[in-house]
Amino acid sequence: MKRRDFIQQTAASSALLSLGGLSLSSCDTASSGKHITILHTNDVHSHIDVFPQDDPRNPGQGGIARRATLVEHIRRENPNTLLLDAGDIFQGTPYFNYYGGELEFKLMSMLRYDAATLGNHDFDNGIDGLYAQLPHAKFDFLTANYDFSNTIMDTHTKPYKVFVKDGVKIGVFGLGIRLKGLVNDNLYKETRYLDPIEIAQDVSATLRKEEGCHIVICLSHIGYKYKNPDTVCDIKLAENTENIDLIIGGHTHTFMDKPAIHRNRKGEEIMVNQVGCFGINLGRIDFTLDHTNKIRNGQGRTITV
Repeated sequence: MKRRDFIQQTAASSALLSLGGLSLSSCDTASSGKHITILHTNDVHSHIDVFPQDDPRNPGQGGIARRATLVEHIRRENPNTLLLDAGDIFQGTPYFNYYGGELEFKLMSMLRYDAATLGNHDFDNGIDGLYAQLPHAKFDFLTANYDFSNTIMDTHTKPYKVFVKDGVKIGVFGLGIRLKGLVNDNLYKETRYLDPIEIAQDVSATLRKEEGCHIVICLSHIGYKYKNPDTVCDIKLAENTENIDLIIGGHTHTFMDKPAIHRNRKGEEIMVNQVGCFGINLGRIDFTLDHTNKIRNGQGRTITV
C-alpha cells in the first residue's frame, strides 16, 4: 500500500469510531464544585495497533483507536478535560522505523492531545529527525530543563503552558531525563540538560504565584524511582519541591493502578502517577474544586485499554 494511502486509511479508522455500548463510570465529584479531568499516557513507543490475542504479555490490549474511543467518551462526560503525554512517543514498532514519527504525531493530533513532553527515545532519529516531524504535531511540546538554544529545536518547545477550563487555570510544565549515556551525543547535539529539581521549583513557583494557576502539573520523563537512592526520580522531585499538585511520569514503565501520594517539602500531599507503557493503559485524574477554585479533592485510576 502506498505510504499516503496507508496514513489516510489509518487516520480514517481512528476517526470513524463507534461509541455504542461503552460504559465508563465517572469518578464521584461533588455537584456543587468544579470538575477538571486529566487524561494521560506515557511511553507509548509507537504502538498503534492492538496487541494480538496470542501475545504472551498483553493479549488484545492497547491500540490508539480504542484509546480514541475512551478519550472521546470521557470528554463528552466532562468537557473540562486535558489529554497529556509524558514522553517516549517514538521507537518500538516498524511504524516508527518506516515513517519516522509522522504517523504517531498525526494520530495524537487527531486525538487532540493538549501537550506532551519529550523522552530520550524521541531523539532516536536525531534532533533533526524530531524537528522534521514537528509540523505533524498539532499540540505543544513542553520541556523546561532542556536548553535547545544552540540547536535546530530552539523556540520549538515551551517550558510550560497555562490552560483554562471552566475558569480554572491549569499550569503544565515538562521535564526530561539526562540524555548523556542514554542517547548518542551526536543525536541530541548541543542540547543542554538542566537540573530537573531546581527547574521544577522555579517553574512551579512561576505558575502558582505569577500565572495564578489553581492546578500545577508536571509532565516528567525522569522515572518514578530507582535502586540508587541518589538518582533523580519523581519521588525525589515530589519531596524536594512545592507548588506541584500532580506529577505524571514516564521512562521507567511503571504500572500503577492509581496515583501514589507523597509529601512535598512543606508536608503537603502531591499525587504521582504513571501508567506503564505501549498504550495499554490510560490514566485518569479527577480534581474537584470549590467556588474559589481551590482544590477540594483529587483522585485517580488507571483504565485498561
